[in-house]
Amino acid sequence: METKILNDFKQIRKDQQLFFEKLKTEGISSRIDHLKNLKRLINKRESKIIEALSADLGKPSFESYTSEILMVQKELDLFIKNLKSWAAPKRVSGSLLNFPSKDYILYEPYGKVLMISPWNYPFQLALIPLIGAVATGNTVVLKPSESAPHTTKVIAELLSEIFPNNWVQVIEGDAEIAQALLELQWDYIFFTGSTTVGKIIAKSAAIHLTPLTLELGGKSPCIVDGSTNIEKTARRIIFGKFINCGQTCIAPDYILVKQEIKQSLIDALIKEIEKAFGQDSSKSKDYGRIIHQKHFDKLINNLKDQKVVYGGKYDKQNLFFSPTLVVDPPKKSQLYQEEIFGPILSIIGYNNEEEIDDVLTELKNPLAFYVFSKRKKFIRKIIQRYPFGGAVINDSIVHFANPNLPFGGIGQSGMGAYHGKHSFDLFSHSKPIVKRSFWFDLPQRYAPYPKSISTLKWILKKI
Repeated sequence: METKILNDFKQIRKDQQLFFEKLKTEGISSRIDHLKNLKRLINKRESKIIEALSADLGKPSFESYTSEILMVQKELDLFIKNLKSWAAPKRVSGSLLNFPSKDYILYEPYGKVLMISPWNYPFQLALIPLIGAVATGNTVVLKPSESAPHTTKVIAELLSEIFPNNWVQVIEGDAEIAQALLELQWDYIFFTGSTTVGKIIAKSAAIHLTPLTLELGGKSPCIVDGSTNIEKTARRIIFGKFINCGQTCIAPDYILVKQEIKQSLIDALIKEIEKAFGQDSSKSKDYGRIIHQKHFDKLINNLKDQKVVYGGKYDKQNLFFSPTLVVDPPKKSQLYQEEIFGPILSIIGYNNEEEIDDVLTELKNPLAFYVFSKRKKFIRKIIQRYPFGGAVINDSIVHFANPNLPFGGIGQSGMGAYHGKHSFDLFSHSKPIVKRSFWFDLPQRYAPYPKSISTLKWILKKI
C-alpha cells in the first residue's frame, strides 16, 4: 500500500511538472481569471464554509466570516488588482562598470509547491498561501489538516471546480500521508504548524536543498506597563486571546504586567470575559470549542498544579474549555515553557525591566509581540531589543489583517513571510538580467592587464 501511495504521488508530481511547463506559456491573464472564478465560488459557498468551520471548531459565524472568509476574499482582490504590475519585469539602475547596459529583474515561479496547512484556521491558512503560489505561476499539492475534515472537504470541492488537478491537487490524510509527500522532491515547501513538526519538515527539505517557508508559533508575550487605560487594554487582550477559543498562533500566550496593577488587570480581564461570553461561556454562541480530544487533554494537563484565578471549567464530551486565567505559573511547568494554544492565559507580575528581560530572554523569538504602553521610550527600547515575528502596540493580533505587512516568524517561530505582495515575492525567484551593448568596451578589463593601474583604481572607486 505504501508503495502504491508513493507511486501515485510521483505521478501527481509528474503531471504537475508537465502542466507547469504549459502554465508558463499561458500568461498572467489566465491566472487572474481563475482567481476571479475562485472568488465568485467562495461567495456562492459562503454558508457551506461557515457550516464546515462550525462543525470542525465550533466557530461562531462572525468569526468564520471575518477571520477566515473575508481574509481570503481580500487576498484574492489584492492579487486580481495587482498581479500584472507585480509580475512585470522591473528595471533597475545599471552599474557604470557595465556601461552601457539595461538591468532588470524577471520574476519566475519555482514550480511544484507542496503545502501543508493546519487545523486552527483551516480555510484561510490553506487558501491565502495557495493564492500566492498559483497566482505566481506555480502548481500546488495541498495537504490540509486531517483534524478539520469538514473544512478540508469544502476546500477540496472548491479547488477542484476551479483548477485542474495537474495545477492544484488536494490530498487528504494524516501524518503518514504528509511524510510520504515529503519523501519526494519539490521545488518549494510551505508549512504552517507547530515548531516540532516544522523541524521535521526542514530536515526533509534539506535532503534536496528545497527552499521552504515555516510558519510556526511560540510564546507570544503581552507586556502591560500600567500607563494605558486598563479596561480597554483588557478588552483588546481578551479579543486576541479567546478568538477561536485561544487556538491562534499569534494569540497572547502570557501577560507580563507591572506588579502594582496586576490585580486590577485581572479584575478587568474577568469583567471583559464575562461581557464577551457571559458568566457561563458554555452557553455563548460566540465562543468556540477545542479541535479534538488529544489537544483537550493537553490543556487539562497544563492546568495541573497551577493557580487558577478564573475559569478552569471544561466539558470533555463537548470539547468545551472555559476562558481561564492563571497567575505566576512555575518556570518548570509546561504552561510556562510551551506554547499554550488554547483558552488559558498566564499572568506574570514584574517589578522592573530586568525581570521582563529575564522572561523574554528565556522565551525568545515569539511569532507575535504585544506592548500596552503610552511611554514612547519604553516602547521603542523593548521592540528594538527583542527579535519576534511581528508586533502590535496597544492591541493584539490585528497586524495579521493587513496584507501590506509581511507575516512570518523568526528562529523557533519560523522563517519566511507572506501576505499580499510578500506572497508574490515569496513564491517567485527573482532573476537578475544584464543586457550589454557592443558599442563600448573598457579595454583595461581584458588581459594583458595594464602595468600601472593607479589611475584606473581611482576611476573605479569613483563610479
